[in-house]
Amino acid sequence: MGVKIDRFDYNLPKELIAQEPAAQRDASRLMVIDRATREVTHSTFAAIGDFLPAKSRFFRNNAAVLKARLYGQRPTGGKVECLLLQPAEDALSWWCLLKPGKKTLQAGQFGLDGEYTAEVLEVGANGNYKVRFQPVRDESVTALSERLGIMPLPPYIERSKDDPRRDSDNERYQTVYADYAKQLAVAAPTAGLHFTPELIAQLESSGASFYDLTLQVGIGTFHPVQTEHVEDHNIHHEWYEIPASALAELQSPDAGPRIAVGTTSVRSIEDALRRIPREPGCLTPGGDVQAEADIYIYPPSEFSGIDHMITNFHLPKSTLLCLVSAFLTPGSEEGIDWLKELYAEAIAKQYRFYSYGDAMLIL
Repeated sequence: MGVKIDRFDYNLPKELIAQEPAAQRDASRLMVIDRATREVTHSTFAAIGDFLPAKSRFFRNNAAVLKARLYGQRPTGGKVECLLLQPAEDALSWWCLLKPGKKTLQAGQFGLDGEYTAEVLEVGANGNYKVRFQPVRDESVTALSERLGIMPLPPYIERSKDDPRRDSDNERYQTVYADYAKQLAVAAPTAGLHFTPELIAQLESSGASFYDLTLQVGIGTFHPVQTEHVEDHNIHHEWYEIPASALAELQSPDAGPRIAVGTTSVRSIEDALRRIPREPGCLTPGGDVQAEADIYIYPPSEFSGIDHMITNFHLPKSTLLCLVSAFLTPGSEEGIDWLKELYAEAIAKQYRFYSYGDAMLIL
């Protein structure tokens, strides 16, 4: 018998789906869960330092979000929406989602006058398409999208095409520590959106330290589990890199509590620590880990690389909900029902959910 996905379902009032972030990043609310005592405290993210042990070490995903949604037209004049997913075999070829897919495939190409043309080369296995771009200017596809594209906000954040909030989204749907040399993510590592430069400096002055890793968040992060049993779901793969310096810290558990900022950091860390012993080729000559995360974390998983976690509130029946419930009670399925109780309390207290919503600190 497996774990049924229905156990990860819950009802969320639509008005609790955050449509924009808190006025200030660290003004978001924070639910603090102490796993040892089962005590729950309600606070704000700005006060997170009050709950953390001395010498806390934060591991955060510095991936920057690409303005991955491009608009164009087919030769017939029909409109095309293109979502850049990941580069293919050369700099101008990308795997994309196209809307409408079949019509654009039949047309064979689309573009925007004076800006770019794009040829649809083939259909992929997951309903995506390989597209080769020819920008009119001498620029990369990422530079083209940064200039013309819009932020690929998740579908539950509603924006009209000319929504005045889009300018704000360009800033607020990125972390303050995003590395724009690594601008390939199609979704933000949202637990990191709550940090401000001032809060980071305050935590560092109190003895905390921060370590960067990179996981290119893919569209699969939004795919709900559609199988009856959790373990039958085909988990998505995402490329990640952990620098040697961060890896050394992860492998030194006694140097201070290891805090994962978000599920993407958890996924990178746990995948790496399992992968290194069986696949030493994932280590570069300099000692960095580079691999595709294919780890699937759900109850009763154990954790070897993290002690505490910061995370937002996630969609029903999502792999992220599976991961968080596993972390609540490692080695057990009890976290599933406990997480539902915590979510019910958050709903009763009007917490804001999903990407632009509030956060949890699990100690």
